[in-house]
Amino acid sequence: MKIVDISRRSARNLKQAKARTLLTALAIGVGAFALTMTLAASNGAQAYVNRLINNNFDPTELLVAKDETIFGRGDNSQPQEYDPSFGSVSSASGAPIQVKQVTEEEVNKILQYPLVEGVREGVILNVQYVTRQGQKKYIANIQDFNPARNPEALAGSIPRPLSDSSVLLPEAYVSKLGFKNAQSAIGQEVIIAIRKSLSSQILESGVAPRSLQEAEAIADKSTVLVPFTVAAVLKPEPAQPGTELSLQISSKAAKNLNDIATAGTSQYRQYTTINVKVRDGEDKAKLKQVQEQLRKDGFSSQSVEETQEFLTQIINVLKAIVAAFGIIAIVASVFGVVNTMYISVLQRTREIGLMKALGMRRRDVSRLFRFEAAWIGFLGGALGSGFAFILGTLLNPWITQKLDFGTQKLLIFKANQIAVLILLLVLVAIFAGLLPARKASKLDPIEALRTE
Repeated sequence: MKIVDISRRSARNLKQAKARTLLTALAIGVGAFALTMTLAASNGAQAYVNRLINNNFDPTELLVAKDETIFGRGDNSQPQEYDPSFGSVSSASGAPIQVKQVTEEEVNKILQYPLVEGVREGVILNVQYVTRQGQKKYIANIQDFNPARNPEALAGSIPRPLSDSSVLLPEAYVSKLGFKNAQSAIGQEVIIAIRKSLSSQILESGVAPRSLQEAEAIADKSTVLVPFTVAAVLKPEPAQPGTELSLQISSKAAKNLNDIATAGTSQYRQYTTINVKVRDGEDKAKLKQVQEQLRKDGFSSQSVEETQEFLTQIINVLKAIVAAFGIIAIVASVFGVVNTMYISVLQRTREIGLMKALGMRRRDVSRLFRFEAAWIGFLGGALGSGFAFILGTLLNPWITQKLDFGTQKLLIFKANQIAVLILLLVLVAIFAGLLPARKASKLDPIEALRTE
């Protein structure tokens, strides 16, 4: 009997028990729905991570720290001895931990590496406020501009390299600082206020405070106002959360402001992390060579690729957890397919006997029931994946708006993944139908025809 004829015959047989076939297929469809949604969500998350990495990191740079705790590889289970030269960062639990700092001497040493092209110090600035003449003062976050970033300008243009007197102003500050619109802010001056450390003020004045009031009075006089010219107004970046209120200046300007703020303290020209640019860093071998040299000198480092792998690993763990529920649903549906096919064999015993009496081979009888199981798997996979695709397509705009993803979709469906998933479900259904098919093929035609 031809394969095409068996396929058509199996489809007709299933039509005769529509309700039973549909219910069994829906059981498979639940698992197909969950797995399709899981694949789409992981595709969207991976695309988001790739976009985040590509728009914010230079693949030829290494993130370098003196303390491996920065990369989650340190031991924070024991108390640390206090060292005034250490910096402080927040742990995963939110508790402050001390970390070794990279000193200026160590930066200069790294610059002498044969394959190192340059170093960007990781400056963390605590500014008092930002303002302009005749306007109110606003709290601000200052970042050094990463040349690898590609923010979109609402007005003006982003000079590369960014001059030391220029600032990239977020759109949120335009109206607050009294500008009519983004374009009117271009070329105008804004002022960033930095407070000197109390110890540097004492050194300059030569007078130590004798009370808290005197200390506060000295602190009030320690503000330094630094003017910057607006080069561009930036649109909010959905792929870079937390930058909506970040003014961006050149690395050199950020370092100068940091020097003002930390002069006379143990944190002067010390950095938690630095970015080391490797010459011809597209070559992974050269990146590894610099990393090995850094390791020998007591530094920890992480490449952009390693950062991406870490983020991808988190996505894969979450994907596996969600996928497990879909797999459980499919495993449960296997028993439904077995039950459905066994009932079909029992109900059609006389029919099977007649087919075998008329010359149908055992192999064709077995194949007929395996094809019926395959049709159930295909129907369940198509229904589950189809419903997931329709629902995901409808929900994508709403999810994107709620999560502020911009043009990025959270659920990305790929036709080849859905096709492979449906094929796997067909194979699972065929496997579930093997025992009932074997039973049908072994029926004695004479005994089968005697069955009432």
